[in-house]
Amino acid sequence: MSQHQPTAAKGGALRAPLFFLIMAGLIVLEGMTSGWNGALGILNMGLISAILALGVNMQWGYAGLFNTGVVGFIALGGLAPVLISMPPTPGAFSAGGWQILIALLIAVASLVLTIWLNGRLKGKARALGVIAVLVVGFFLYRAVFDPAVEAVQSINPSALGYLGGLGLPTLFAWPVGALLAAGAAWVIGKTALGLRSDYLAIATLGIGEIIVSVLRNEEWLARGVLNVNGIPRPWPVPYEIALQESPAFVERMAALGVDPVTGSTVLVKLLYTGLFVLVLALLLIAAQLALNSPWGRMMRAIRDNEISAAAMGKNVTRRHLQIFVIGSAVIGLAGAMMISLDGQMTPSSYNPLRYTFLIWVMVIVGGSGNNWGSVLGGVLIWYLWIKAEVWGPNLMGMITDQLSDGAVKRHLVDSAAHMRLIVMGLVLILVLRFSPRGLLPER
Repeated sequence: MSQHQPTAAKGGALRAPLFFLIMAGLIVLEGMTSGWNGALGILNMGLISAILALGVNMQWGYAGLFNTGVVGFIALGGLAPVLISMPPTPGAFSAGGWQILIALLIAVASLVLTIWLNGRLKGKARALGVIAVLVVGFFLYRAVFDPAVEAVQSINPSALGYLGGLGLPTLFAWPVGALLAAGAAWVIGKTALGLRSDYLAIATLGIGEIIVSVLRNEEWLARGVLNVNGIPRPWPVPYEIALQESPAFVERMAALGVDPVTGSTVLVKLLYTGLFVLVLALLLIAAQLALNSPWGRMMRAIRDNEISAAAMGKNVTRRHLQIFVIGSAVIGLAGAMMISLDGQMTPSSYNPLRYTFLIWVMVIVGGSGNNWGSVLGGVLIWYLWIKAEVWGPNLMGMITDQLSDGAVKRHLVDSAAHMRLIVMGLVLILVLRFSPRGLLPER
């Protein structure tokens, strides 16, 4: 038995570098065959996906918390660049902004008073008091809120129609996105944690959809389905047009034999890559230190056996709340980074298939409980998600090339649009069959 241990250890040590080397080779091959713009685009979103997977892995891999509302925390993080980086809409606050804040304070005060009465009163008095406060608070809230929203949305509705932001640098929005997601996670956790684990899944699923629905419908906040365009880029990423108008840059590209338009787009994406790698590296270092600390060992002990951990004096609910907030903050940070990369806020694009299911596939395929596995899963699954859209029609074209026209051929050709889902399902099945703990299992 002991003769095989060094070989197994050596194989385990080489497993992670080998997989990351293969992933790097796929990105390089993409750049050499399809162009570096496309390859860097895949890499940048892959890095953001890795951060998303890292946040979910903290919740599930560290503590066994099943978060089915990942899309909601991503959307909250994506709201931050709008609130922080966009310039304020002229006249919006004077027209109705302050009234909106007052209405929100009325809503919060009504909820706080309701909770207080629920704890102080008993019997019929409690029921009547709670109902009265909620009804009065609701009508008072709507009386202040509705005219204020109408006034804000009437300000140049074709281009603005919302409050706008603070006009601060975009990098400030990233930690704010983390704070917004962490705040929502704290509220959800205080409500659902401590109950059975399935309640957390139900709560996060419902609240995630509520958050997305609010962003889609409240135009005064982020223009709803009208979208917010032109979100400023983070420092030090310039705009391509500025580079193309720079004589020094054009001269440098000419010396390298590169078209200035292509060179500017590649340089911008490389700068984004540098920023995202820096953020991911800092998060990964912190996550590894935390995982290997006494705190990390305690979290895994709670995950493996809550009853035994509670018997040893650990506050399970408090620790669950702690890791749930931390993981959600990482997800919110990635959501803010994604909006900064896209340059626009499109609430209608937030759907659970892309921003919940796919993130879970990344965690499972990479290796639950392993931070490096989450990074690998994030980049790899995003690469396959993008390439499957290209491979699908090509594959179906080859399959149906020799078939005669008919119902079978039409069905196969129409099925090419679903190749992404087929590939994700196939990858998930193969990994669960041959490597149930993921490509990089937890040590």
